[in-house]
Amino acid sequence: MIQMQTRLTVADNTGAKQVQCIKVLGGTRRRYASLGDIVVCSVKSVIPGSDIKKGSIVRGVIVRCKKPTRRTDGSYVRFDSNAIVIIDTEKEPKGTRIFGAVSRELRDRGFMKIVSLAAEVV
Repeated sequence: MIQMQTRLTVADNTGAKQVQCIKVLGGTRRRYASLGDIVVCSVKSVIPGSDIKKGSIVRGVIVRCKKPTRRTDGSYVRFDSNAIVIIDTEKEPKGTRIFGAVSRELRDRGFMKIVSLAAEVV
């Protein structure tokens, strides 16, 4: 469950390390985002020499979430951290590598490029 002011780690090689959610997309009264949802974030920390600068506004898709997510078969999936992959306007990842596991729900949402770049799909 991701809401405004939530800090997320970045799971790609764009250069951003940590971002803060400033808006959950998908409706005017939408408060929470879960796996596969798109959020607007502000970059809080970066590595030196990166393309993305601190304070810039980016969009990203949530790939890991601490809140357990129920699947259609009745099982639940839960991760150790909240993580995001930064995307562009065409919903393609800006980075060329994805670190860590990503959820299977991304495949249903149409983020096939992220699923193919990830080392593990849970």
